[in-house]
Amino acid sequence: MLLPLVGLALGIILGLFMPFNIPVVYSAYLSVAILAALDSVFGGIRASLENCFDSDIFITGFFGNAILAASLAYIGDKLGVPIYLAAVVAFGTRLFQNFAVIRRYLFNIRRETIK
Repeated sequence: MLLPLVGLALGIILGLFMPFNIPVVYSAYLSVAILAALDSVFGGIRASLENCFDSDIFITGFFGNAILAASLAYIGDKLGVPIYLAAVVAFGTRLFQNFAVIRRYLFNIRRETIK
């Protein structure tokens, strides 16, 4: 559970303290890539809580999902088809599902410690 949280914290800190402007042309691609990366982070946290975390799978999924999502958004943009919407729906759904599982897991742990 530590590696995904460290990566997320490092990314937030770098984003807050390093001035970096993304051209508007690339904002759709980057937003889909970030959503895909966040899906991987939440998936990594979930896997860690379920004691089945594998750092190789996490790292390849993190970069692979982000690159694939941005590439599909780019290809869709060139074809005039908003494919990025499918990625937003798919990764958004998975992100909320992973968050729900994490929330339930942590809630159940807290409930058991109170008893």
